[in-house]
Amino acid sequence: MNLIVSPGAPLRGEVRIPGDKSISHRAALFAALAEGESLIENFLDSGVTRAMLNALTALGVTWRLEDECLEVRSPGWRRWKIPAEPLFCGNSATTLRLLAGALAAAGIPAVLDGTPGLRRRPMERIVDPLRAMGVPITAAEGGGAPLTLQARPAESPLRGMSHTLAVASAQVKTCLLLAGLAADAPVEVVEPTLSRDHTERMLKGMGVALEDARLPGGAAWVRLHPPQQPLPPLRGSIPGDFSAAAFLLAAASIVPGSDVLIRGVGLNPTRTGLLETLREMGARIEITHRREVFGEPVGDVRVQASALRAGRVQGERVVAMIDEFPAFAAAALHAEGISTVRDAQELRYKESDRIAALVQEVRRLGGIAEEHPDGFDLSGGAALGGTVHPHGDHRLAMALAVAGLAGVKSVIIEQAEIMAESFPDFVATLQALGAQVKVTP
Repeated sequence: MNLIVSPGAPLRGEVRIPGDKSISHRAALFAALAEGESLIENFLDSGVTRAMLNALTALGVTWRLEDECLEVRSPGWRRWKIPAEPLFCGNSATTLRLLAGALAAAGIPAVLDGTPGLRRRPMERIVDPLRAMGVPITAAEGGGAPLTLQARPAESPLRGMSHTLAVASAQVKTCLLLAGLAADAPVEVVEPTLSRDHTERMLKGMGVALEDARLPGGAAWVRLHPPQQPLPPLRGSIPGDFSAAAFLLAAASIVPGSDVLIRGVGLNPTRTGLLETLREMGARIEITHRREVFGEPVGDVRVQASALRAGRVQGERVVAMIDEFPAFAAAALHAEGISTVRDAQELRYKESDRIAALVQEVRRLGGIAEEHPDGFDLSGGAALGGTVHPHGDHRLAMALAVAGLAGVKSVIIEQAEIMAESFPDFVATLQALGAQVKVTP
């Protein structure tokens, strides 16, 4: 489908956003690791979470998803069954990497595979440390998917270890911690800076003995002590996805006359780098009704239109907004001056090469963009309009739509159905706020 975005109409109103994709991923898997029946509300129903749920079915876990409420019944990870077919992870590296860690603990043979796009994503970063723990795992030629895990005898626990990541990654960290459930000693992971900590919060909530700390120089350390008892079921409600809210924050900031209230947004400090960046650029953002949901900080976020100035993102801030650079770019295209991003080479390994794809599509819109090995420069103030392609990247598709809301001419996003990967109601939400957007075949 195509999405046609016409500029001009202010965004006004109050909305809720879907459950957080990262937390939904983890909640489904952790409920399957546990013994018994788990109940999870505000669960994100999307292509990527369905890939996780379908994989769990193949492992003998039963589930039911209705009206954003997920019920999971599991015998626990020690009694998962051997899947009859390769587990298809779609285009989701999160699904593949988290499952790899869980299957490493379970010790059962399995193959993890996905789309051609997923096969291009680097997997040595989990394969090498898993092998060091004693996991019989191999990658395809070139170091990507499919990953093949061989059976491991139940009487042969994995080895505890300390592993230092070259690049902060919540997916790699989670993979190793989950493998550590079956280790004979604690598993430690050290990151150059703290990545999102949803896994640590959820495991602590399930009673797993876990220590974490910040180290001198900004590094982060976490240690998991293998539990001796089965994991208990999960019960809770998923906070609203900050990465989805990011597009509304950007849109309401750049469209004149806008005033939007977003209810129930997850405000985990490892995720809110964009919020701080937009404030530094002059955005008018207010947070009220702060509370805790499912072990996560949550609040209501109000954003009003304002004149933005250019922003610069580098260093630790990159990790805290690694999924929000498309939304940042949409705002930067309407800011005064040249916005810059550096130290963000990890963007090249997302659903698309987000540096190259973003620069290419901004130029198609008539914007001024320059590509760098580890980031990009964007000039604000250009008259935007035209037809663009999202490169199979849900966040890039939504960013291009947001940029068009404050453009000069209409913007047409081809293959816009990809947006449903993380924000199924994105178009309906914009329409409810008054945006002039419509879908065509």
